[in-house]
Formats: sequence, structure tokens, C-alpha cells
Amino acid sequence: MNKFFSCLLAMLGLGTACNTANTVDVNEFAQAMDTYEPELLDVRTPEEYAQGHIPGAINVDVNLDNFADSALALLRPRRPVAVYCRSGRRSANAAEQLMKKGCRVFNLSGGIQAWEKAGKPIARPGVDFDTLRTPGGKSVMIFPIMHASLRLRLGDVELYVDPVSELGDRKVDYWCLPPAHLVLVTHEHADHLDETAINDLCYQQGKLITNARCDSLLSGRAQKVMANGDHAAEHGITIDAVPAYNTTPGHEKYHPKGRDNGFVLTYDGLRIYVAGDTEDIPEMSALKDIDIAFLPCNQPYTMTVEQLVRAARVIKPKVVYPYHYSQTDISQLPALLQADGIEVRLRHWE
Repeated sequence: MNKFFSCLLAMLGLGTACNTANTVDVNEFAQAMDTYEPELLDVRTPEEYAQGHIPGAINVDVNLDNFADSALALLRPRRPVAVYCRSGRRSANAAEQLMKKGCRVFNLSGGIQAWEKAGKPIARPGVDFDTLRTPGGKSVMIFPIMHASLRLRLGDVELYVDPVSELGDRKVDYWCLPPAHLVLVTHEHADHLDETAINDLCYQQGKLITNARCDSLLSGRAQKVMANGDHAAEHGITIDAVPAYNTTPGHEKYHPKGRDNGFVLTYDGLRIYVAGDTEDIPEMSALKDIDIAFLPCNQPYTMTVEQLVRAARVIKPKVVYPYHYSQTDISQLPALLQADGIEVRLRHWE
């Protein structure tokens, strides 16, 4: 009897117990996933996970002080767990911790290196990302997804803004990304509001925050409804809803004043402004101490390049990420804002 079936029988109470770590090879690991449908857990760092992972894996770094409790909070209860790391050493440690919590665990011998060498599938949805630190030294990771869809990892908290599964010929499988703690949706347009993406991300504990119009379209699905000027606090993150609207004559119909939100997120002293669909509106002058600003750039729906430059000079962030730019040429922005001491980071959103 091979190791996989020995372990499976033990899990079902039909055989002798598995060895402590339930360590199995690539084929047995794949067989376990197909046959027993365990929870799949990647215990490497977020940076390693972003470079490529086994499709469907949830990421919890085994080096976290509260690793086992953090993992169990994300995993479905009373299910076996399949764990892996780079080479199998960290996942063996993770398996021991989880088994002490009463979990039934498979550990992949040789880790993802062995998995990839065997020709098994690897998901690589987040290769383009930035890592930085808050004033208090906590980790923040920024993942451009596409167009206006953004993933932020603030410490251990997974936060998504305007996740959308499909735009034109581009598709994102959010089931392969870490489940959300928070999903923020700025407004109702189809390139910002996607119920399928929300369902894929919020299937465990994710909380949806949006405006009244989106909540109505989602039949009251939101856990929190915010209007311009509202304030909330979730998972150690403060969230301020700020105005986002059009001002150019003839464009007001796209984003009327008072309906949609931008968001200012404050985490451990770091302030992040996600503008949503807006032009360079007067209310931007009230935004203070912004470290990072995500600013849209595609008329007639949002800003021109010139408007984005004006907005950046009013907000005075340390870093600007132009996003939601479609076919707009934004290549000139770094040079235009260099003299203002504002760093412009061009990333692959479109």
C-alpha cells in the first residue's frame, strides 16, 4: 500500500496513523488533491507566493508568530490540509504546527521546486508587485491586477479594490489569489463592480465595502455602505470615503457628484489614496499627508494627463501610480512630475 493511500485510510479511521508529517511525493500530493480535495496552503513568504504558486493555494507565511491560528482562520474547518513551501523544509514545520491543532496534513516533499520540475501547473498572477514598509516597519505589498483592479497586502490583511474578472480578452481567476479580508468597490460600472470576483474573494470571511448604489445592485450584499465623508475602521486599517466625480461639461453623466467613492486608507501611519473614477476635483486639496496615490488617466471618464499632473501637485504624494489609463499615453508623467519631487511608478495595468 503506497503512502498516499495509507494516509488516506488513517484519515478515514481505517488504518494505522500516518507518520508525523504525512510527507508525500509530487504524484501522491496531486493524487491527494484530486481524491480528497484538501485545503491547499502555501507557507512561503508573500513575495515568493507572488512569483508563482500552485493554483488555488492560500498563502500564510509559516514564519508568522501566529501561523497556525492565522491559517486556520482562512481554511474551511474539518478538512485535511495540503501544505508546501519551496523545498519541503518549511512546510514540514508548518505540518507539525497544524497537526498539533488537530489538522490532518499532507506535506509536499521537495516543495514547489519538485512540483514545477514534474511539469505540474503553476499560477503566476502577481509577478509585477512592489514591497515597502510603513513608518512603523510593517510590510505593505502592492499588486497591480488590471485596469482599476488592485490588490494590497497590508501586513497580514488582504485588501482588494474594484476586482474585475474579465475585461476584453483579459481574464483574472480570483480563486487563485488569496481570499480577501476586505473588498472595496468604488462605483457601479462594469470595469469596477463584478459580483463573480467578489464572490470568489469573499467566500470565507471577506467583508465588502461600497456605496449605496452598488449595494442596491448587489441586493444588499455589502457588509458596510459608505458615502462621501464616511469613516470606518477594519483590521487595523482606517478607511475614509472621499468624493470621486466628473467636472468637465458633458462628462458629468459618467460619474455624477455625490454618488461614487474614492478611498483613503491609513495603515500603521502609511496613507494610501485610491482615487476611483474622478477628475481633479477641488476636494483633493483636503487630502493631507498622502504617501501613495493611485490616480486614473483616461478622458472622457477620468483625467487627462494634464489633470493628473495638477492633481498630483495638489495632493503632493510621495509616489503616484497612474492606473485606469486604457490607451492613454502616460509615459511622459515621470518627467512631468520629477521637478515636484513626486515619484511616478508605471506598472502594467492595461
